[in-house]
Amino acid sequence: MVQDRREMALTEYIAVALFAIVGLLFPWGAFILSKLFRPSKPTREKDMVYECGETPIGDAQVQFNFQYYIFALIFAVFDVVAVFLFLFAFIYRETAASLVPAGAFLCLVLVGLFYALKKEAQIWI
Repeated sequence: MVQDRREMALTEYIAVALFAIVGLLFPWGAFILSKLFRPSKPTREKDMVYECGETPIGDAQVQFNFQYYIFALIFAVFDVVAVFLFLFAFIYRETAASLVPAGAFLCLVLVGLFYALKKEAQIWI
């Protein structure tokens, strides 16, 4: 009985290992085959930076102010918070005990916001 269980577990591990190997080799095989069979004729026009069909002006490697990225990250955080709180309120609308985890979640988000304000990353507020 114990031997049968071990053999069954071993066959399950073998199946998982084979699945993992195929899952790792398949993308690499696709990259290699595409490299072998695709046409490769680079030209000056093909190597140009694409800007919606317009002729590029200046360098494509322009540095942006980091505050745009911070703004986008804070927006994404609050967007996710709004979605989670809406779903949380919809699912647990009848129980008062659900206010504790929702309050803890909001406190955690507010701590993150105050940390960002303390670091003066958010001048736009």
